[in-house]
Amino acid sequence: MQSAWQSIVSMHSLWRDAILLIALAPLAYYIVATSAALRFLRRKPKTSSSSNSPKNFTPPVSLLKPVHGIDFGSVENFESFCRQNYPEYEILFAVNDDSDPAVPLIRDVASRFPERNIRLISGAPQIGANKKVNNLIELARAARHEIIILTDGDVRVLPDYLREVVAPFADPKIGAVTSFYRGIAQKNLAAELEAIGAASDFFAGVLVAEWMEGMSFALGASIATTKSWVAKIGGFEAIADMHSDDYELGYRIAKAGGKIVLSHELVWTMYPAQSAPGFWNHQVRWLRTVRLSRPLSFVGLIFTHGLPWAIAAALVAPTTSIATAYLAAYLVLRLITAWVVGVRVSGDATARQKLWLVPLRDAIHFVIWLASFASNKITWGGEQFTMREGRMTPLPRP
Repeated sequence: MQSAWQSIVSMHSLWRDAILLIALAPLAYYIVATSAALRFLRRKPKTSSSSNSPKNFTPPVSLLKPVHGIDFGSVENFESFCRQNYPEYEILFAVNDDSDPAVPLIRDVASRFPERNIRLISGAPQIGANKKVNNLIELARAARHEIIILTDGDVRVLPDYLREVVAPFADPKIGAVTSFYRGIAQKNLAAELEAIGAASDFFAGVLVAEWMEGMSFALGASIATTKSWVAKIGGFEAIADMHSDDYELGYRIAKAGGKIVLSHELVWTMYPAQSAPGFWNHQVRWLRTVRLSRPLSFVGLIFTHGLPWAIAAALVAPTTSIATAYLAAYLVLRLITAWVVGVRVSGDATARQKLWLVPLRDAIHFVIWLASFASNKITWGGEQFTMREGRMTPLPRP
């Protein structure tokens, strides 16, 4: 009887020690992420007006903007691309069909900026399941220039945006230039949670990956590349069935030998107000897509969830002081990471004003992470798809 009891005690101690040890992993991750962010800030290039500066490399470019619907900032977003401090560029918009509510806004902007070469394309043929990529295929065919820049419809930029993201292409080894994005969130809890999640968590992972492995992917808000590099990966047609087209574009260019640059030129993206179910469905879809596209990396995210591990460690800790230390370490290190990444690097307004939302977002995000394992189906644009290795297969409509 005594031997059995000793075995139970020994097993309990083993599990307790394992939890306490694993709970240190997210804390170490926060330290690494903060270091990666500080390293990125130290590398920020200095502005130069020299004639030999890469920023004076200004070949003509084509801006490709697939658009679906409008939001609270659409007019300002579109106008920001018409106010670029750049000698020659064209703006090509694409919509799924002429009934899209963005069409009259695009035509109005074009009429108010006649000096800009603005064209609108609609009704792209269905090459693959991803309608955005179908539009990109048509936009790339219509583009007149070698350098092409892809931005979403909800993106806003500063006047020197084109100069900054085009400059690296003075080096022929550059395959793509991508950018972080600041959030402009409406006064709505779901919108603010999305904004602070991207700024304080998603970007932290990007910076760690960029430091440890180098950039081998791109971020969809802003991707600059060339027709030649797109041709090397088989054109946009090669990713027409992929959900994470931005990731795939950058990944395939990197595999083809192109260097991916994470620019210090940030853009803005909109976070409109959402209902609780809308927020839940959007987050589950996004995380499920990550899981089905990169399963090993996704499972590894368990070691970056600091809050649940800190709570687990506090529950099994042998003393109150150790329990308190784990919870305090999570809170301090997590908020430092959120501040350095979300405020210092991305300049996100929600992160600056509502840093206290980070623990709440972490708690919700962990539950959504677990929920993403429930199915291999996603709902996107009102349609259902199954996914395998990142590729979408449409399901029959009920």
